Amino acid sequence: MIGSFIFENLPCRVVFGSGTLGAAKAEIERLGGRRALVLTTPQQQAEGAKLGTALGPLHAGIFAGATMHTPVDVTERALAAMKGCEADCVVSLGGGSTTGLGKALALRTGVNQLCIPTTYAGSEMTPILGETRDGLKTTLRDPAVLPETVIYDVDLTLTLPAGLAATSGINAIAHAAEALYARDANPVTSLMAEEGIRALAHALPAIADKGDDRDARTEALYGAWLCGICLGTVGMALHHKLCHTLGGTFDLPHAETHTIVLPHAVAYNAPAVPDAMARIARAIGAADAAQGLYDLAKRLDTKLALRDIGMPESGIDKAVDLAITNAYWNPRPIERNALRDLIARAWAGEPPVSTRAA
Repeated sequence: MIGSFIFENLPCRVVFGSGTLGAAKAEIERLGGRRALVLTTPQQQAEGAKLGTALGPLHAGIFAGATMHTPVDVTERALAAMKGCEADCVVSLGGGSTTGLGKALALRTGVNQLCIPTTYAGSEMTPILGETRDGLKTTLRDPAVLPETVIYDVDLTLTLPAGLAATSGINAIAHAAEALYARDANPVTSLMAEEGIRALAHALPAIADKGDDRDARTEALYGAWLCGICLGTVGMALHHKLCHTLGGTFDLPHAETHTIVLPHAVAYNAPAVPDAMARIARAIGAADAAQGLYDLAKRLDTKLALRDIGMPESGIDKAVDLAITNAYWNPRPIERNALRDLIARAWAGEPPVSTRAA
């Protein structure tokens, strides 16, 4: 039986397929742009320069300084670059770090964004921005940071290493998993969430086995798009609060942090949301949602312990304190001892354990 619900459809244009990068010039013109600043990370500067050449007279310049967790000082340098080349729009080519920088610039200047993801991060589908200042990461939700147009080009993901595809894909799965038990969950988003999880759980092992499997890459990008919509449409819970806290405080890699924490956060919430757990388990073809997610990460040969990506054991209690401060809504109340156990297991790389609420 379907009860009352609210569904908000976000105003974003999507161009999906292979070879769709060639539509970038037309999409910028469609937005009224005349001078586009291309944004990338230092590692993707060459790809950004190639795109700039393809844009011809629309190309105002390139800023190749995007980095994890959107540090405010990087945004300030990018603002100076925008002013210097008189850009009236931005083109974000890359993963979540580059998308975040484009959003930060849009928030401060109001410029339009064309986003071209090369990973499965999903932030291109959301009105959410996370920024870091002095080691503290904060998030905001504002329609001003939602990209106007997103180009998904499967060709751009073919060279994404299988290891990065794995962690980026599980990061995407996390968006959909939490959407299934969000406070403002609704039947439409839940359909997209389960399908997004299914598509990624099916595609990622195929990518791990054969990196140039175009069908698997297409299915993974499709799944990531659906999961991104979920992230942008409904609220998130404990998992995302933990990952923002851990990533911003200890400068941990974003996707790897999500990959490690997700099974443990799902196990924590499992007793409170059995229907959501059943949908996750069904989507990944497992008997238990949390253990199935842990097994998927293991199958994809990702790191399973926070200690292996740079978190010190001494940081466990600090992480607990920060996660409890300004905690996100969560279907199960946040209990300090249980939360500490969760983080400690994730730090050690142990399998997830579901415990009943006290």
